[in-house]
Amino acid sequence: MATGLTGHAVAMARNNIWANHRLLTACKPLSADEFAAPRTGFFPSLRATLNHILWVDVYYIDALHRDPTVLRRYHDPIPDFPDAASLYDAQIASDRRLLSFCECQTEASLAEGLVLPRPNRTPPPSSVISILEHLFQHQTHHRGQAHAMLAGTSVKPPQLDEFFLAGEQHLRRDELLALGLEPS
Repeated sequence: MATGLTGHAVAMARNNIWANHRLLTACKPLSADEFAAPRTGFFPSLRATLNHILWVDVYYIDALHRDPTVLRRYHDPIPDFPDAASLYDAQIASDRRLLSFCECQTEASLAEGLVLPRPNRTPPPSSVISILEHLFQHQTHHRGQAHAMLAGTSVKPPQLDEFFLAGEQHLRRDELLALGLEPS
């Protein structure tokens, strides 16, 4: 098992898959109308918030892979899955891509500088680990908003903070096995 920053990046990517699985699975019983219903948050609905997470994930993961077409994401239509069930597979596939990227990193590659291209400017390079930390923070931030929105529905929001502590392994074991991840 990797340690240091590489181990941290892998652990955060695994947590990301698990948290998205839990949140999207909880949202699946919502009708398309409930999923798109206006709610209080940075984005005006669960649908908009969760589709935004996916769009940003795809952009950042493409940038981390140094995809020369990454700027096209700004011109492509933003994903707009109408319900959690249809969004689930695309989000989990994106999450697996992020995990695969993290599993291939070394301490040296995480320290490398990378420019995140923007359509209107060229920012200075950031380290790969800083970009990953930003991406994980972005996901956590918007998942928290979606979690709060879900509380305004008939669906009970799932626990999203039972991933890292050894005493809580039993609370996530079955899901990690179902997702093809080893229990940690």
